Amino acid sequence: MFGMRGAAVALGSLALVVSSLVWAPDSQAWPGGGQGAVTCTGNSEGRYAPPLVLLPQPTRIHADVRYLCTVRTGHTVPATSSFDSSLTMASCASDSDALGVEKVRYDGGGRSVIVIDSATTARVAGVLFVLQSGRVTEGRGAGHQVRRTVAAPPRQLITDCLTSGLRGSSSGVQLEILP
Repeated sequence: MFGMRGAAVALGSLALVVSSLVWAPDSQAWPGGGQGAVTCTGNSEGRYAPPLVLLPQPTRIHADVRYLCTVRTGHTVPATSSFDSSLTMASCASDSDALGVEKVRYDGGGRSVIVIDSATTARVAGVLFVLQSGRVTEGRGAGHQVRRTVAAPPRQLITDCLTSGLRGSSSGVQLEILP
């Protein structure tokens, strides 16, 4: 019903709206020494260990993310990141928390280490939406607040919860480092 394309369109639309709200003058944006707003939009491939099943269980997630970051008006920088989370209890029906650490590496140099310390999770029409917040603890944007939005359509059939479990997800991700 919603599908991967619908999730991508929704996340892209969200990125456009948010980027227009968090725009920073060139003198305040990266690169060039400033600490203005940065909006990164991309895709992630996540893996659950152990796979998610019907009953909640301690679970870890690792995701590799490819971003395109708008660091000032008209200037984008590719970036990659890894996100790691040790979920306390998770199942096919819900992730109890999606707290963790994301390490972003910007092409051309620089990095940001981000601690996600708050999350809200909802599943709508089979799509998992996670709204996260936290702060940059090291590197570019250190001390700045962060918003992270994840939209993950199911990659496996929900019936996999009854057998092998859900092993991972492909997601659209938007990361905002606020001014």
